[in-house]
Amino acid sequence: MLTLLIPVLGYTQRTTKKCFRLPPDLKEVSGLYLESGNSFWWLNDSGWDPILFNTNGRGELIDSICFPQLKNVDWEDLTSDDRGNIYIGDFGNNNNNRKDLRIYIYNKESEKLDSILYTYPDQKLFPPPLAFRNFNMEGFFWHKNKLHLFSKNRRGVGSYYTKHYTLTDQAGQQVATLKDSIYLKKRIVTGAAISPDGASVALLTYNFKKILGFLPNFSSTIYILRNFEEDNFLSGKLTKRRTPSFLIATQWESIDFLNNKTVYVASEQTAFIKPKVKRARLRKRNLK
Repeated sequence: MLTLLIPVLGYTQRTTKKCFRLPPDLKEVSGLYLESGNSFWWLNDSGWDPILFNTNGRGELIDSICFPQLKNVDWEDLTSDDRGNIYIGDFGNNNNNRKDLRIYIYNKESEKLDSILYTYPDQKLFPPPLAFRNFNMEGFFWHKNKLHLFSKNRRGVGSYYTKHYTLTDQAGQQVATLKDSIYLKKRIVTGAAISPDGASVALLTYNFKKILGFLPNFSSTIYILRNFEEDNFLSGKLTKRRTPSFLIATQWESIDFLNNKTVYVASEQTAFIKPKVKRARLRKRNLK
């Protein structure tokens, strides 16, 4: 058995790279669902075609799914459940004025397409005053028959709180449930993921500023939450993991777990750098 196992491990290491570039079709990559170590599903955000792209662990395009009947108003993240469904979050809402927030549900085997149309229970104005525009969404994941959404606050003018909402994973009209919120100092959330064992939640965050008034600088952090009860994720123990660094500023937008100790993060294209994917292993302190 051992002689058979060694070649398999070697093959996996060769085919899944620690760092790779994304193909040209994925310039504004905003969501990631890691089906396996050699199957990465991606989407672009607003303004791009309604397509899911599939790459291998080297960043080579191997498949795609086009939805000509849909419109990419502002697709922001991807997740999946244990029944073969992929969820597409069309809930980007920079101006906080959308009344057509949707999550598409697609089953790859049956090719059935459905959707959840939803609202937030605490939004009364479209849009609210600038300082209260915390109804933009860029990160979510599925866990135990629920979808967990994490809001992206307004950089610079907001309070740096992210709110945790839940929806059931059933198609139809819903009002989201507001579970909790958390203050992340000078950080706004651009992605979210849960580990395969359900013990760790990762929130991908960043802040943007200009050095000397003109040099762009993105500081990015992965927050890890553990030791929570049931799905009260934001009440868990919070630790930090720096995202992999680049010499030139980049904006991390996507995250998912490869296994219980490892995540992949991806950046969208900026004026200085092409989209890239990097693997990050969580530290011991993140897993306590």
